[in-house]
Amino acid sequence: MAVSTKLNTRTKKADLSPMLYGKSAPQASDLESAVLGAIMLEPQKLAECLEIIQSPECFYSDANQRIYASIRRLFDNGSRIDFLTVTEDLRRNSELEMVGGSYYVTSLTRDVVSSAHIEEHARIVMQKYIMRELIRMSGDVISDAYEDSTDVFDLLDKAETNLYEITDKHLRKNFSSISSILSRTMTEIETQAQKKDDFTGIPSGFKALDKITSGWQKTDLIILAARPAVGKTAFALNLVMNAAMNKEKPTGVAFFSLEMSAGQLVKRMLSAVTEVPLEKISKGQLADHEIVQIHQRMPRLGSANIFIDDQAALNIFELRAKCRRLKQKYGLGMVIIDYLQLMQGSNDKGGNREQEISKISRDLKGLAKELEIPIIALSQLNRGVENRTGAAKLPQLSDLRESGAIEQDADMVMFLYRPEYYGVDKNPEGEPIPGETWINIAKHRNGTTDVVKVKANLAFQKFEDMPDVNNFGTPSPNMQDPSAGIKGTYGEGPRLSIDDGYAKLKSKASDFNVDDEFGKSSSTDFSGDVPF
Repeated sequence: MAVSTKLNTRTKKADLSPMLYGKSAPQASDLESAVLGAIMLEPQKLAECLEIIQSPECFYSDANQRIYASIRRLFDNGSRIDFLTVTEDLRRNSELEMVGGSYYVTSLTRDVVSSAHIEEHARIVMQKYIMRELIRMSGDVISDAYEDSTDVFDLLDKAETNLYEITDKHLRKNFSSISSILSRTMTEIETQAQKKDDFTGIPSGFKALDKITSGWQKTDLIILAARPAVGKTAFALNLVMNAAMNKEKPTGVAFFSLEMSAGQLVKRMLSAVTEVPLEKISKGQLADHEIVQIHQRMPRLGSANIFIDDQAALNIFELRAKCRRLKQKYGLGMVIIDYLQLMQGSNDKGGNREQEISKISRDLKGLAKELEIPIIALSQLNRGVENRTGAAKLPQLSDLRESGAIEQDADMVMFLYRPEYYGVDKNPEGEPIPGETWINIAKHRNGTTDVVKVKANLAFQKFEDMPDVNNFGTPSPNMQDPSAGIKGTYGEGPRLSIDDGYAKLKSKASDFNVDDEFGKSSSTDFSGDVPF
C-alpha cells in the first residue's frame, strides 16, 4: 500500500529549546547522508531502511527529508532508484534547487564507502529523531504549563497522548523467525504437559466454561455482552474474584468501571464473598451475625490483587497508560472493562460513533497483544433481541451494539442469557430453573462454540456452577472441587463448605434403603463415598 510521501507542512510551535538551553538539536547529519547514499547505490537496501525510518520527518536536514521523500515516491511507483532518477524526480516536483541541486544528490553517493551497516546507521538516525520529538513535546508541555488557562488534567492527557504517538509510530515490533517462535511454543507445550490440569490460561472459576476455553488466554480480547439488568457486571466481578483469589494461580486483575463507583463495586464483591444479601449491605440493615461474617471473610477479599478504577469517560490513551503502569509495577494479569460503549475514543473530529467504537475495539486488541494479557470488555446489545420470541431471544453476534467491528476484533464473544429475565421460570420438562443462566459462546477463534449453564444468585451477586447437573442436564461427575461452596456424597447428604471443615446436613436421601428397594440379593453397593 502506498504511503504518503508529502512533507508535513502543518503549522507547529517553534522549537525554542536551542535558545533555552544553548544547545543544538540532536542530529546525525553524516549518518543521514550515508543512509541516503547507500540507498541510491544499492536500492535493495531500502527494504531494511523502511522498517526503521518510516517518514521523511525522521531526517533533520530539510534537504535530506526531500530526498528521502523522493526515494519513497519512486519506490511506491515501482521505478528504479539511483542518483539520476532521484535527481529527475526532484526536478519534476520543483524541489531540486531546494536540496542544493544535482551536485548535492551526487555527493551523497560519492561519500559512501559501504552500505553494509545501513541498518545500524538508520537506527541512529531514528534515535536522534525521537530525541528531537521528546524535546519538542516537552517544550510544548512547559509552554502550556505556564498558561493560567490550561487545565492540568487536559495537559496530562495531551502529554500522555503525544508520548504514545511517538511509541506507536516509531517503536514497532519487528517480525520473528519461525525457528524462534517454534522454540518458545515447544517450551510452552512442554510446560503445559507437566501440569495436572488442562488450564493454559487464567481460570474463570466455572468448570464447564474452563473446559471449553482452557482459561482466559494471553493476548485475547473477550467480549461479554447482554441486555441491561441480566447480570453482566455481577458476572464480571465474579470473574475478577475467581481469578484474583484463586488458590493455585492468583492473578492481578484491573477492573475499569465507567458506570458504577468503586464503593458500589466493593459492596457487590463483599456480598458475593460473605453471602450477605447486597440489599442489606447497601442499606446497612445487618444482623449481628452478618456483621461478624463480613469481618471474618473481608480479609480474604482485601488481600486479593484487585485494582479498581471508576473514572468516567475513560479514553483509550488513559486506559493504555494505566495498564502499562500496573503491568510494570504489580504484574497485571487481566483487565476487565465495564463497559465498551461508555469509553471515549480519540480526539479526532468528523467520525461517527460506530467508527469510534471500531477504533476502540482495535486498540483494545492491540493492548492485549502488547501487554500479553487477556482483556474482557463488557458490551451492550441492541434492542433487536426484544423483538424476537421464544428461543430466538438467545443473543447472537448481530445483536452487538454500535459496531460490527467488535465481533471481528474479538477472539471470543460470549452472551449472557437468563430465562427468568423474560419470565421463563421452568424448563421444557416443567422443572423450576431458579437462577439458571446461559453463557452462549457465539465466537471462539481458538476453540469450539457451545452454551454453558451456570447458576446466578443475584441477591448475593454470585454466580456458581450448577450444583447437581452439568451443562447437558446429567449428573456431573466432577463436583468434588476444593474451591466449590457446595459438595455432596450419596447417602450422607450435601456438605456445606466452611472455613474449618464441613458441616454435615441431613438429607431425606439418607432414609433410602437399598435392600428394601432392590431386595437382599442386590449386589449394588452404595456404602462408598461417591462424589457428584
